[in-house]
Amino acid sequence: MFKLAGKTIYVAGHRGMVGSAIVRQLEKHDCTVITATRDELDLLDQRAVFAWMEQRRPDAVVVAAAKVGGIMANDTYPADFLYQNLVIETNLIEGAHRTGVDRLLFLGSSCIYPKFAEQPIQESALLTGPLEPTNEWYAIAKIAGIKLCQAYRKQYGRDYISGMPTNLYGPGDNFDLESSHVIPALMRKAHEAKVSGADTITIWGTGTPRREFLHVDDCASACVHLLQGYSGEEHVNIGSGEDLPIYDLATLICDVVGFEGTIVRDETKPDGTPRKLMAADRLKAMGWTPQIEIRDGLATTYQWFLANEDTAREASFSSENLERPRCRTISPA
Repeated sequence: MFKLAGKTIYVAGHRGMVGSAIVRQLEKHDCTVITATRDELDLLDQRAVFAWMEQRRPDAVVVAAAKVGGIMANDTYPADFLYQNLVIETNLIEGAHRTGVDRLLFLGSSCIYPKFAEQPIQESALLTGPLEPTNEWYAIAKIAGIKLCQAYRKQYGRDYISGMPTNLYGPGDNFDLESSHVIPALMRKAHEAKVSGADTITIWGTGTPRREFLHVDDCASACVHLLQGYSGEEHVNIGSGEDLPIYDLATLICDVVGFEGTIVRDETKPDGTPRKLMAADRLKAMGWTPQIEIRDGLATTYQWFLANEDTAREASFSSENLERPRCRTISPA
């Protein structure tokens, strides 16, 4: 058991949807949460990360920082998604090790698994087949993060663990149509169609691929649960264990938003992976289960969008912000 009481926890990526939810969850415990904005700390700057970690010396680190986006963003900017995510995670993991931090949770993504993995996907399916081409760059970076945690555990005895969240949604999501994931994209389309009086909204592909979704607050609860009670080399799936077709999801979102028009399928666009449902047996065996039903979660997410519509439309990872950065390195000590 890693007792949170009295500990200092650094959450990297605290302004993102996942990171902010983890901060909210940790604030329920008797621990101190520390964060740093982009202006305060550039996670792509190795020297700055090492110096900041040495100065703050947290007891544990949660790596929730990443460059994220949907199919279009991943397919358009493959070098940025691979390079920047590799740099962010290596800087944070090595920085934690150099500072003597013995507890770290790295967050990956369900896209690490093969495109045609047997369903539901067990943790053991990792590296057993080819990835989905439309997001393989992001997936490879996340796989590298898992292996980094395993390597530091093997070579240095560090208690570094990895959790693999399924598709997440909730307050703080990215609603930019060019870089968002499926739920915020569909929710914004349905909202704008309702407001404008349009008769239809369009979804990519056939609508038949099945996807699993988890509210970000449930994900944060699972992350804290793992941080407190899991110590093992293998990554752990974080999901609900249930999925539904994209068309059914779109229908549900339209109902929540109040759009009464027709959903049109654009079959010239790619479907992506036919089905992606992660097995949640291991996490549930540890005593954790999700608490938020998808309809309730969609309703609260829509209310958040309405309350934050102007800022929600501005993508954190839009194409204007995806230029290749410079990264300074230093020689090993």
